Amino acid sequence: MTLTLASILWRRLDVEGHDSCLLSQVKDGYCLSGQAIFVQDDKPCCLGYEVVCDAVWRTRAARVDGFLGMRELLYAIERGTDGQWALNGEIQPDVAGLVDVDLGFTPASNLLAIRRFDLGVGQARPAPAAYLAFPELRLTRLEQSYQRLDEGRYAYAAPMFGYDDILVVSPAGFVVSYPGLWTSTAASA
Repeated sequence: MTLTLASILWRRLDVEGHDSCLLSQVKDGYCLSGQAIFVQDDKPCCLGYEVVCDAVWRTRAARVDGFLGMRELLYAIERGTDGQWALNGEIQPDVAGLVDVDLGFTPASNLLAIRRFDLGVGQARPAPAAYLAFPELRLTRLEQSYQRLDEGRYAYAAPMFGYDDILVVSPAGFVVSYPGLWTSTAASA
């Protein structure tokens, strides 16, 4: 049985584009599924995505499919119970032991660490993730951290990108304001 929990539509701020995502509770866990449509390197890009998590928000698997320009894309990501990650069946040793996946083209995956950590106001936590770099489409380790400032705001840092700002988050856990990158234009919870 699937229970829909929330949905959101974002507008991208750094290039032309949108992303829409649905958060559902599924048997033994949760699922994020969405569609991102944007311009990448002056080419049209359309990516469907899905991230499946267990009942405590640990990533089990993810998939990305679509196209960039005239290149078709299909990527399957799996995290084994031993903490090993595979991309299209190939083991990715650089991200071994990590729990979250971060899809580099959507703000949807920030929800995973936000929900899993369930930080109290004032609490902070490092949240390294298996980052799907885009448009390279390879898994690398992304150092990032979250600090909950109040009910709806988190200090977020991703030093690899020189990003350090305040994210505004909905009660469902979706980022509604990602300064310089994304803003929500509609949401349902």
